[in-house]
Amino acid sequence: MTARVLPPDPGADEAPTLTAAGHGHWRVAGRWTFAHLRHGLPVLPAGTPAAVLDGSGLAAVDSVGAWVLRSWLGPGAATPELRQWPASARTLMERAHDSVAAATAPAPDPLLPRLGRSSQAAAQQARDLLLFMGQLAMAAVGALRHPRQLRWRSTLREIEIGGLDALPIIGLTAFLLGVVVAYQGADQLRHYGANFFVVELVGYAMLREFAPLISAIIVAGRSGSAYAAQIGTMVVGEEVDALRTLGVDPLQRLVLPKVLGLVVALPLLTVFADLCGVLGGMVMARTQLDIGFDEFLRRFSHVMQGSALLLGVGKTVVFAFIIVIVGCFQGFRTHPDADSVGRQTTLSVVQASFLVIVVDALFSIVFNRLDL
Repeated sequence: MTARVLPPDPGADEAPTLTAAGHGHWRVAGRWTFAHLRHGLPVLPAGTPAAVLDGSGLAAVDSVGAWVLRSWLGPGAATPELRQWPASARTLMERAHDSVAAATAPAPDPLLPRLGRSSQAAAQQARDLLLFMGQLAMAAVGALRHPRQLRWRSTLREIEIGGLDALPIIGLTAFLLGVVVAYQGADQLRHYGANFFVVELVGYAMLREFAPLISAIIVAGRSGSAYAAQIGTMVVGEEVDALRTLGVDPLQRLVLPKVLGLVVALPLLTVFADLCGVLGGMVMARTQLDIGFDEFLRRFSHVMQGSALLLGVGKTVVFAFIIVIVGCFQGFRTHPDADSVGRQTTLSVVQASFLVIVVDALFSIVFNRLDL
């Protein structure tokens, strides 16, 4: 930085001084220039933050003096109020402050270390998830040995919350999805005179793929987040620790009823979604392709195979395990702070939805290889 000096004061030849003028107020006087500072720095008091720097007695200042004053303020200090400072001196202090702030700003974290830490955290979380699944399996074995320990009332309650209460949103979504599939298919099939093939299009699309997948994703966002939030709140309130103190296994008390409830509820929700999706396809087929309900149902029963329904419903059992395990796992990972419950709830929804889609893709590959 090039040194800039105020115009010399003919009547001033003072040494640079810094004196206290009250709580947080300091008076800067004399010549704060390299010519005067090179013979020795003034005694700069420490320990008191400066809120105001009075420059009424300031005779001259250059960039060296501005750096000395800024260093005295400290690297993390806020810029004090500069009273009665000449414009050029004020500019020097502001530049010195900006330079120190830029020099002390944390350097950006390099990409490779961040990638390594993220990979390590993901591997650790996958390991913890496998450990959680093993502990849950042991709890399930213990419950099979002592069936009376299972809380059947809690299981029925989970079926009601995760299944019965989700019927409206599942039904409406599946119905609209069936309408969309039939509408898009009808627009193409009409050009080739293959109107009746809309039955196969709607049937296979809804029964094998769309109904199981959309049901699982909706339940992951609806019930999976509730599992994580419920258990996370109990962790923060130390209720889980209280259960362990009383000799009650939290996995058996909190997780197993959710597993059993969703394993029962999600396949039934998928069957309901199949019916609503096919109904939406029927309505659109009659509107766009002049295919009556009786014709649609007659061809549907003739061309559709029971394996399509069974494969779609069978996948949802795996989806139910994924949703419950991920939701409860993230709930148990909650830390006792204000943001942790929301953070773990969001993670449970994102991870469960992602895993459901990945597993569904794997099922499609396997079914294709097995010619199912």
